Amino acid sequence: MFWLIAMMGVAVAGIIGLGVLLELNRGKLPVVPRLVRGAVGANLLLFAGALAGLAILGAQDVMAQAAAQAPRGEISVGMGLALIGVGIPTALASIGAALALGPVGAAALAVLAEKPEAFGRTLVYLGLAEGIAIYGLVVSILMLGKI
Repeated sequence: MFWLIAMMGVAVAGIIGLGVLLELNRGKLPVVPRLVRGAVGANLLLFAGALAGLAILGAQDVMAQAAAQAPRGEISVGMGLALIGVGIPTALASIGAALALGPVGAAALAVLAEKPEAFGRTLVYLGLAEGIAIYGLVVSILMLGKI
């Protein structure tokens, strides 16, 4: 089962690496769209296959073990995957908040340069964008209570 997790990690690292490569070489590297489409498709297929295999093989492995059999200080594979699942909402919500705060913050600074009296309103807009991360944290805390 660990090889499935490794395959998923390789697929995610490939997608992230391709994104970083395209971002760093914007305008410099002639990108062949067919090649990029094929690489992203292959990574997506690898990720989906590994995820399906993990769901099939991992569910049987977790369900086969009784909760009382695990030693008190150790964390089983199922518990580790559950803890990773708890952290995902906070991670994704934080990324979403960061993507929202960039343009909102730039616009807020532009408005403040022209009208300094609009400071309070710009803080409200920044707070609304930051609230997305707080919602993800609340969801993770609620999920942690269920484990």
